[in-house]
Amino acid sequence: MPLELGLDTFGDVTFDDETGDLKPHAQVLRDVVEEAVLADELGLDFIGVGEHHRADFAISAPEVVLAAIAGRTSRIHLGSAVTVLSSDDPVRVFERFSTLDAVSGGRAEVILGRGSFTESFPLFGHPLEDYEVLFEEKLELFAALLAGGPVEWSGTTRAPLTGQTVYPPVEHGRLRTWVGVGGSPESVVRAARYGLPLVLAIIGGEPLRFAPLVDLHARALEQLGHPPQPVAAHCPGYVAVTDEQARDEFFPHYAAMHQRIGRERGWPPLTRPQFEHGAGPDGALFVGSPATVATKVARVAAGLGLARFDLKYSAGPLPHEQLLTCIELYATEVAPLVREQLAAA
Repeated sequence: MPLELGLDTFGDVTFDDETGDLKPHAQVLRDVVEEAVLADELGLDFIGVGEHHRADFAISAPEVVLAAIAGRTSRIHLGSAVTVLSSDDPVRVFERFSTLDAVSGGRAEVILGRGSFTESFPLFGHPLEDYEVLFEEKLELFAALLAGGPVEWSGTTRAPLTGQTVYPPVEHGRLRTWVGVGGSPESVVRAARYGLPLVLAIIGGEPLRFAPLVDLHARALEQLGHPPQPVAAHCPGYVAVTDEQARDEFFPHYAAMHQRIGRERGWPPLTRPQFEHGAGPDGALFVGSPATVATKVARVAAGLGLARFDLKYSAGPLPHEQLLTCIELYATEVAPLVREQLAAA
């Protein structure tokens, strides 16, 4: 199967080019819809929107944003990146995405994860000390829901299901469901236990260091009696006409985002040399000209055996107009180059 090429965004709150102020969340949400419409028009395969509950990201209800996108697009697949299942209810998540699948004509996907931020736990009344059991039990229930029909399930994190059926059912087949992981072997094996495909969140270091996790996923699926499942990657990046332009435009906004989150987590500020290393051939930042980014995507896709590569194109307050240009270059120049290089390999 040819490599799918997609996009991810968290709806980062961006600068207004005209005023220099941060845009209101409502405008950022409308901008995300416009970005997705452009991606659809240019033939990209997937748009994923993240779920966050904090001031610097506008998207807290991915399915609502995706439904708005569905109404203005015709072919692009629509997913979360990720849905924080630990602090949500699996039945409601399934209902929302099966509804999205219906109204979009079968284009919905859900990527389930534990999330890299913790705001949703106190917001929805979940203690952080239950972090592990919440995800384990809720993923078990979601897997049961995917099978369709009456569900029998009991656990400690919500009321049991005793033969209930959840509506609407998925019209054709079953809801395409992935598990997002950040590098934990335990998380990889958990995904394999339920026969689910994997999305690797590669946000630092050498991307090919994830190859052992891809192998682990394949071995675990086989040992557990499940058929092979695809693996995708989510990686931050940005495309401009030249390497210098891409890095100069991207760095200040990416560094501002890094510093803002770093203040909460005890990270030192990101230096330009550190950024340049990450944007280099062996780093996890796919930032550069179309040729540079395409070569890097093709190398990582081949090295990890990816079914899809998703560029996380938003980065802190990087303006909407520049994001549109990035999407256009990614779709019209990077994508053809990637496919040419993979075909020639």
